[in-house]
Amino acid sequence: MAEDGPARNSARDLGRGWKISPFVRIGAGQTFTLADIAGPGAIQQIWMTPTGDWRLSILRIYWDGQQDPSVECPVGDFFACGWKKFRQISSLPVCVNPGSAFNCYWEMPFRKKCRITLENLTAEEMVLYYQINYTLTDVPEDAAYFHAQFRRTNPLPYKEVYTILDGVSGWGHYVGTYLAWQPNNNGWWGEGEIKFYLDGDGEFPTIAGTGTEDYFCGSYDFELKDAQGKGYYQEFTTPYAGMSVILPDHLYAPNLRFNLYRWHIMDPVRFQKDLRVTMQALGWRGGRAERRYLPLRDDIASVAYWYQALPTTPFPALPSRDELEII
Repeated sequence: MAEDGPARNSARDLGRGWKISPFVRIGAGQTFTLADIAGPGAIQQIWMTPTGDWRLSILRIYWDGQQDPSVECPVGDFFACGWKKFRQISSLPVCVNPGSAFNCYWEMPFRKKCRITLENLTAEEMVLYYQINYTLTDVPEDAAYFHAQFRRTNPLPYKEVYTILDGVSGWGHYVGTYLAWQPNNNGWWGEGEIKFYLDGDGEFPTIAGTGTEDYFCGSYDFELKDAQGKGYYQEFTTPYAGMSVILPDHLYAPNLRFNLYRWHIMDPVRFQKDLRVTMQALGWRGGRAERRYLPLRDDIASVAYWYQALPTTPFPALPSRDELEII
């Protein structure tokens, strides 16, 4: 219906109804409301293709008039592309397609209201094409609300465990993990165990993994060997888990960077009272004859995805612009 919009010059010979306003511009430091929907209903699919710095564009979702968001993530990390680099992803709830198309299929029911915003933390204007598909329908009494929380520690202090999620209270189920991981040492970096502490667990968790690559449904360092016996990382993207490698693209680029996702769609981690999720960062020290684990001081960012009953416990403060930045 637009008679004026950012593409009005392109449609100057065609007029109303001819793609006059197909995108929005979000100014430096500005927040734009993408959706403000009265329920009951459910978000069923989100498509967007943002320009600018994906780590410095913050997606937030608010349910049923809450003041605090239930989703607060850099837009790239939310779509499992945390390093500002396109990586194609074919999974059930998240697809990333050429050239920079983010797609989300997590179902997100709400009873009273849904509000979705995007904040541009950079000093430059960004352009956003987007579409949010939803249904207005009755929501079952036992339906939980979608949540996603971002964290980053750079570097991880020596002998400390990385926290993916903490402070969750109430009942719900955990449905996914995304990690953007940069090793700061040579050698293999994925010996650490993931741990899920449920419903009052103390020192020991209900669920403990066997290794980082094992949790992401791979094995033995994600490594294959070529015909000459030289090892290499094998990337993969599947409905429930995947790994991709961001290679250095210029002389002064830092070490390898990794995208890792694991969706607990068929194996949700259910909790009744509380939930905490951690991941160790471990490599190797010493030769093969006397190898020992090496606690790593890596750059790790994460998104935890889960469903729970409201109210949402307020999230830790989002890292500052400088702490978010990928350098």
